[in-house]
Amino acid sequence: MTTLVSGGAGYVGSHTVAALHEAGRDVVVLDDFSNARRDAVAELRRLTTPDLVVIEGDAADRTAVRQLCDEHDFDSIMHFAAHKSVPESFADPLRYYRNNLLSTLSLAEIAVERGIDRFVFSSSAVVYGTPEQLPVSEETPPAPQSPYGTTKLMCERILADTAASSAMQAVILRYFNPVGAHPSGRIGEQPITAGQNLVPAVMRAALGALSRLQIFGDDYDTRDGTAVRDFVHVTDLAAGHVAALQSDLGTRRSRVFNLGTGAGTTVLELVAAAEAVTGRPIPCEIVGRRPGDIAESWADCSRAEDELGWRAQRDLRQMLADHWRFASSCAEISV
Repeated sequence: MTTLVSGGAGYVGSHTVAALHEAGRDVVVLDDFSNARRDAVAELRRLTTPDLVVIEGDAADRTAVRQLCDEHDFDSIMHFAAHKSVPESFADPLRYYRNNLLSTLSLAEIAVERGIDRFVFSSSAVVYGTPEQLPVSEETPPAPQSPYGTTKLMCERILADTAASSAMQAVILRYFNPVGAHPSGRIGEQPITAGQNLVPAVMRAALGALSRLQIFGDDYDTRDGTAVRDFVHVTDLAAGHVAALQSDLGTRRSRVFNLGTGAGTTVLELVAAAEAVTGRPIPCEIVGRRPGDIAESWADCSRAEDELGWRAQRDLRQMLADHWRFASSCAEISV
């Protein structure tokens, strides 16, 4: 009962590896460390097992992945490895198409070759674009507004079509905005590349490592003019991946699930909550909107609750408290 986890040293991937271990599964991590820190591996081994197998490599390298399959008896794959910045995807779309699609094609091909039963894919709510109605359900027509979102939707299609023609079943998880860190404080969000995720920037501003938090737009048609998002604790997300792995799809070849809390929070509301949790002021600067940003998005998670038995357990305050514990303990904080 061994799961191959691509991108397992990254933010959501590492928390899922810890959750898989707790659920009694053996795990092999494959990560190229292009956006994950090697020192996180030692902390992950402290949370799991000292002999956790971690291989440095590219999920798009079919030769390397086949060698891993020769050495381990995988019955499932969880695929997290991807470039994931909306602004960066506008600046360098070919890099996103190459990396995100080729890694998915490689792993799907090998899953079919080796008779691997279950493929769990890390997708994103960005595939919805500006939703026609709220909350966003899995029946909402996808309309991605960035190259990154388009790559996620294309990968979903690849996996659904592969599952329809093989013995592999695909579970596609569209999660909303991950926040927080492991309750131990050992692992959390600490990427290599400079992204523009909100909560790491909030934490840097609270720590004084960032002079001002940039808020991208205050002229949306929302209750305070700032964008509304569904923030979900990364530990809850990890539990959702375990539930997806263990789920019974019946005769379905693939299934899509939203993972969120079902509640929307504005950027200014999140900043106020973070000031309360950290006890520190967070200076802000309003700047222009970014390409690909939308006004509002939060999830209808009833399908995940009904079919996976999964529901987010942790509220915004807990998310921010856990994120702050990790961020404030790190010698180097990066967005």
